[in-house]
Amino acid sequence: MDDYPLLNLFWTMLWFFLWVMWFFLLFKVVTDIFRDHSLSGWAKAGWLVFVLVLPYLGVLVYLGVRGRSMAERDEKQAREHEDAVRQYIQRTAGSGSGSVDELHKLSVLRDKGDLSQEEFERVKTKLLA
Repeated sequence: MDDYPLLNLFWTMLWFFLWVMWFFLLFKVVTDIFRDHSLSGWAKAGWLVFVLVLPYLGVLVYLGVRGRSMAERDEKQAREHEDAVRQYIQRTAGSGSGSVDELHKLSVLRDKGDLSQEEFERVKTKLLA
């Protein structure tokens, strides 16, 4: 370790980090090419060849030309995912609370005397089944 100074270690780590970040960016661009529904098949093939044959230039040109729409697609996908999660939570939480609300209403009707105990039990078993 004596012949590898600390500054060289810093530069090696920096270049390694930049190399990893470059691959993240490259994969992000390639996945965006396939995710974009406004591009035709030939346009997707052209962008993919351009990005893979001349990677640095291809990625920089792609980000310059299609960067704004890339961000819009990311936002749209995040919104759709968030809406799907919200709907799932509401659907899941709503299914349990509906029968609780119905049982409460039945209990109120029974307490007021509008339902007999037998009717209450019969409807309660239907709700819980």
